[in-house]
Amino acid sequence: MSAIIDIFPFLVKGIHITLTVLLASAVFGYAMAFIAGLCRLSQNPILRGFTAFYVEVFRGTSLIVQLFWLFYALPILFNIDLGSEFWAGSIAIGLNYGAYMSEIVRGSILSVSKGQSEAATALNMSRFQRMRLIIFPQAVRMMLPEFGNYLIQMLKATSLVSLIGLTDVLYHGDILRSSNISMAPGIYFMVLIFYFILALPLIWLTRKMESVSKKGVASQ
Repeated sequence: MSAIIDIFPFLVKGIHITLTVLLASAVFGYAMAFIAGLCRLSQNPILRGFTAFYVEVFRGTSLIVQLFWLFYALPILFNIDLGSEFWAGSIAIGLNYGAYMSEIVRGSILSVSKGQSEAATALNMSRFQRMRLIIFPQAVRMMLPEFGNYLIQMLKATSLVSLIGLTDVLYHGDILRSSNISMAPGIYFMVLIFYFILALPLIWLTRKMESVSKKGVASQ
């Protein structure tokens, strides 16, 4: 118990960084998911091809490599500085999970019954009106459960930002462990508990999203 009391204050120092990286990553990731998902459905072949390239590259390579590439390689090769470890970490996580979630956006839109789109066309709605008023609201309901699951995945991915020097929960755990090896099991057990506690509200939110999605399907 005394060890836990000693470890707890160190890990608490990193909660702010963990949560702010999660928030920034989620905002950027969801934005990229919708942009890339909609672009994959574009009638412009160049736009579709460019977006497909982004999706396949970020789904097919390691998040750790992407994180190092954005933080270390971009400034050296292209003189592009993302400003700080915070933005490099947040953008890397956002781009990675945005690529995965873009397929959810694309698949959900395509899964909406074509009959509804045809009915909207019969009512003389434009392509934009069909998407905004008929297809998109139904597709969003189908996206919600998976979006919630990926939010939990992004929380776990924030632990990687310690590799570029961000002082998150894992970073403080590593610092404490380096000064007292014998406490390593207790430290990493507490780190696990911290991430689980942080994930609990997201798990609850995901379940609420699932119930909303089911209600949406039932009402169609």
